[in-house]
Amino acid sequence: MSDEGYFGPDTVFWKVNQEMFSLFGGARALLMQAAHPLVSAGARQTSFYARDPWKRLIRTVQLQLILAFGSREEAELTADRVNKLHETINGIDPVTGLRYDALDLDLLLWVHATLEESTLLFYERTVRPLTPQEREEYHQQNLISAELILLPRSHIPATFPELREYIDSVVTGPDLMLTDVALEVFDLMRGGPVPPTVKPVWKFIAFAARGTLPPELQELYNVSWDANRERLLNLNLAMLRRSHRFLPDRLRTVRPAAWAERRLAGEHIDLIEKAREARRQL
Repeated sequence: MSDEGYFGPDTVFWKVNQEMFSLFGGARALLMQAAHPLVSAGARQTSFYARDPWKRLIRTVQLQLILAFGSREEAELTADRVNKLHETINGIDPVTGLRYDALDLDLLLWVHATLEESTLLFYERTVRPLTPQEREEYHQQNLISAELILLPRSHIPATFPELREYIDSVVTGPDLMLTDVALEVFDLMRGGPVPPTVKPVWKFIAFAARGTLPPELQELYNVSWDANRERLLNLNLAMLRRSHRFLPDRLRTVRPAAWAERRLAGEHIDLIEKAREARRQL
C-alpha cells in the first residue's frame, strides 16, 4: 500500500491544505511573523530572507505542503533540513539587544500559530466555513507538523480557541514592533518584486493579507484601511467562495496534493524534487 504520509486524503489537514486559496494565508502569516523582532533577527542573519522575503514565503509554504502531502520519509527529510538550518541561526538581536535562537520554542510557536490561523482564515473565507470540530481536528493534526520541526505539543495551546487567545495576547502585548526586516516584508505586500508567474494574482493576495491583519498590526504597519476597502475585500473573498466549486482542479488544487494522489495510486513521485523544480520555475 502506498505511503499516505502523516495525514491522508480523509483528514481535515489534507483537505484544507490542498486548496489553492488556503495558500493566500501564507502572506498574512509572513507579515505577522516579521512583526516579531526576534523572528526578524533570525531572518536578518539568513540573507536570502532579509533581502528577499519572497523566498521566505515560498519556503514556508513549501514546507507546509511537503509535511501535508509528502510520504513520511519526505516529511521527515524536509523537516530535518529545516531543523539543521535552524541550528545555525542564533545570536544577539541588534534592535532589542535580546538573544534570539531559531530553535527557541516561543519563536517556533509564534511562527506555527500564525500560519495555522492564517491558513484556516483564508480557507473559510474562500472555500467554506469549518465547524468548530473541524477546526479542532485541524489543530490537533497540525501538532504532528509542529513536532517534526521540534516544537513539542506540550508547548502549544491545547485547543484551537486557546491558540487564538495566545495570538491575541501576543498581538496586544509589548513584543511586536516594526523593524527593517518587517518593513522589507511589508514592501513585498505593497507590490514589491515577485516572479512574473505570480504577478497576476499577487496584488489581490497582498491586499487580502493587509486587510485581514488584526487591527493592532494594521496600525503597526501603518496600513491605510477604511470601510470602502473592507467592503471591496469582503466582496472579492465572497466571489472566490461562490466561484470555487466551478473552477477546474488545476486552479483549485495545489500541485503537491495532486502529486500525492498519484503516489497513492501507485506512481513513483519524488515530491521533494518536484518542489525544487517548481521553485526554480518561479
